[in-house]
Amino acid sequence: MKMIIGGAFQGKTLLANKIYPEIVWVNGGDADWEMIASAQGILSFHEFIRKEMQTGNDVSELAERLIQVNPQVVLVSDEVGYGIVPIDAFDRAYREAVGRVCTKLAAYSTQVTRVVCGIGTVIKDA
Repeated sequence: MKMIIGGAFQGKTLLANKIYPEIVWVNGGDADWEMIASAQGILSFHEFIRKEMQTGNDVSELAERLIQVNPQVVLVSDEVGYGIVPIDAFDRAYREAVGRVCTKLAAYSTQVTRVVCGIGTVIKDA
């Protein structure tokens, strides 16, 4: 598993397409579990988490499930934990869930790249 993370509109998708031109990407906001489980690459993975939570699905074991069924996937996700803490309870729970899921996935990943202003910096390469 490999991850590309960073803030919104920082160039993650552009970098992902440049590094992995052979990958067929799915959009997390449009994907169901079957698509996620078999995808080569997932863009906007944080949006998949939001959609799952909005439909009432528990995401506390999402990282473990994904590692089991699709350990070679390349994930692209926004970092949503920076900035002002949302007032809305759902938005706070979503922010926490994305952080916790991505933390578990980053621990498992062999490579994590953080993108700022279109520049990718490898922060883990094991």
